[in-house]
Amino acid sequence: MNLNLKNFAVPFIFIFLIFTLNSQESLKSIEEDYYDFLSLTGVVKRPTLGYRSLSDNVWTFNEIESFEKNEEVTFTKVRTSGEQSPTHIWKNNNLGTTYTLWQPASPIDNWFTRGIKQNFTVRIYGPEWFNSYNTATPYGQNDGALWQGRGYNTSLTAGLRLEGYGFELTVKPQVSFSQNKAFQLVDNSSFYTNEFGYIWGYGNDKGADAPQRFGDKAFWTYDWGDSEIRWSWYNLTLGFGTQSPWLGPAWLNPLLHSNNAATYPKFDIGLRKTQIYIPYINYYIGDIEFRFWIGKLSESDYFDNDSSNDHNQITGMTLSYSPFFLPGLTLGINKICISKWDDNEFYKYFNPFYGTSGAASGNEVEDQKISITLNWLVPKGGIDVYAEFGFDDHINARDTINSYTTHYWHTFTYTFGLKKAFDIYKKGNISGEILFEWNNTEMSQDFQMQYNYCFGFHHIITQGFTNKGQWLGSGIGYGGQSQYLGCKIYYPKGLSHIYIHRYNPDNSYLFKEAINDVSTGANGDLHNRTWNFYKGILTIGVDSDYYITEDFRLGAGLAYCHIVNPIYNQADEQYLVWHNFRFSFSAKYNF
Repeated sequence: MNLNLKNFAVPFIFIFLIFTLNSQESLKSIEEDYYDFLSLTGVVKRPTLGYRSLSDNVWTFNEIESFEKNEEVTFTKVRTSGEQSPTHIWKNNNLGTTYTLWQPASPIDNWFTRGIKQNFTVRIYGPEWFNSYNTATPYGQNDGALWQGRGYNTSLTAGLRLEGYGFELTVKPQVSFSQNKAFQLVDNSSFYTNEFGYIWGYGNDKGADAPQRFGDKAFWTYDWGDSEIRWSWYNLTLGFGTQSPWLGPAWLNPLLHSNNAATYPKFDIGLRKTQIYIPYINYYIGDIEFRFWIGKLSESDYFDNDSSNDHNQITGMTLSYSPFFLPGLTLGINKICISKWDDNEFYKYFNPFYGTSGAASGNEVEDQKISITLNWLVPKGGIDVYAEFGFDDHINARDTINSYTTHYWHTFTYTFGLKKAFDIYKKGNISGEILFEWNNTEMSQDFQMQYNYCFGFHHIITQGFTNKGQWLGSGIGYGGQSQYLGCKIYYPKGLSHIYIHRYNPDNSYLFKEAINDVSTGANGDLHNRTWNFYKGILTIGVDSDYYITEDFRLGAGLAYCHIVNPIYNQADEQYLVWHNFRFSFSAKYNF
């Protein structure tokens, strides 16, 4: 049905005409996890290879058919053909809709305009309200600027996204509150003048701006969240804003970047997932994706009182390739460099090969980290396996074939994971997903003969791998290890999730005690000071989300955390144990 806007008294009021086929989702949202689950069996295409943000996270269905619900609005759904073809389980729920406001009757057709969408669209995000309560200690991750401390925590997110003729404007801030009740802290007086600071550092120097507690009172936080302005032409894109990128295939603890911390202002430019063909013969050789960005990191109020070092520069780049000869395989490399904001030679970090010649090149005024990723998605088997391998700065100062042969594991960190989709009850449209991830960022043991070390620290970048007091990458921090096993059940009105997660936040805190020390056996002083002091957390949790209506969803969860040695010590030869319960509740409305 054609509508003439001149018939309306107020010309800036538009009529929503069409529901589009694409779905653009926030990182770690229920919707994103659902679409990723559908990608395991080939229902949807993954929109990215190794760099994800809200603007890039556009999911499309592989097989669709259209049908008209009424004269004014067109819907889309997944075609189910044959016993082996999976279904769009939530097809009757509104997962978020992009509306076309206006499109030209006769689009301009030339080499330039074919690279942009010649229409205007809008999407409303949320509102989404999240709440949690921790009874004994802080617990929670991958939640942006929200600090889920002890006591009551809440965040509210809502936004609007407008697109037209290559331009994209997204405004999606986050407002959060943390009751931030008191709990016992690790004594950090050897490293910090601020009692709330992290638990250790280098010698008598600071380690990282990752406070144990954010002050001694409740607080509010405003964060711009997934807000930005962007322009794209074909797959070439550039933007300025605060959208957090997620690097690599990890589901829980990526090594280099996630949405665990507050956002920061950044500029990025790159190439979205693009098919590559050999010129003239038009032979397909795979997909490629590239992104470069530069941003400004900030220090929290609980690190030091030196205002001259409050800001750092982050320079990041990522390159991913999916070869044509192994469908579903993606290989990637990521590099992040953190330097001081007032560095007059900031441009040198734009060089992807800067610092590769080791300490002799003088690259000791910045913190550089590299990760190599592998992800293999096999839709016919409903399985996805992935890995990420991380290195800090360089392997060692010599950087020869001999040193690589003997010390490849110097600063080595890794993440392995697996996802598996399976049918439960086809007639009832119920399916499941197994999630497993193993993460390790402990100090490599050659440092026992060298000096204190943690993947998230740097002696020059004293704030470490953080922004506004939270870790940029792995949400549980660095220096420990993690094992996560979960099972999700998807059904037409929602999902249920049960999981078990065991992790050590920072084993390197105790590993460093062996440096320049000698063990004298099971009864030695080193053994007595460390053996039973490791902090470990075992969490068992369950949560569910349910669509009350096709637009309105409620969620609730309960997690029990068994925390052993919460302050890295024991009492009377017995393990000290805290018991934390986290209750959560969420509500979201999709327009």
